Amino acid sequence: MALTGGCQCGAVRFAVDGELGRPSICHCRMCQKAFGSFYGPLISAPGLRWTRGAPKHFQSSNRVRRGFCEACGTPLTFEPDNGPAEVAIGAFDDPTALRPVIQLDVATRVPWLGELDNLPTTTPAEAEKFAAYYASIVSHQHPDHDT
Repeated sequence: MALTGGCQCGAVRFAVDGELGRPSICHCRMCQKAFGSFYGPLISAPGLRWTRGAPKHFQSSNRVRRGFCEACGTPLTFEPDNGPAEVAIGAFDDPTALRPVIQLDVATRVPWLGELDNLPTTTPAEAEKFAAYYASIVSHQHPDHDT
């Protein structure tokens, strides 16, 4: 059974047939910028096919282009010139089974990344204060499934 996913707005959808490669997180500066995050979570997907729309591309280096949704900006792929496309783990409809097994380019990892689990979380009183606000939010995001 194919694993499916897509961008935030639903303009680009994909399926991956067959086995996926090694799930990883890359700490290189290009991945940090491409994802607007502390790292890029990716998994190689030799059986990738587009089922709705197609990504636009940015040639981020002489060896790699990156695919993204032109409409909403969701990062979708890392496409090296010498191997299969890698897909952003968070773009899958169910990313929970795609647990990273290796970190790449740790020399450029942000130094405080390992401390995030020690940050405080909201207290029940703080959560209650914002409960009505969060309840009022209506998502315009594409659901995590095809209709």
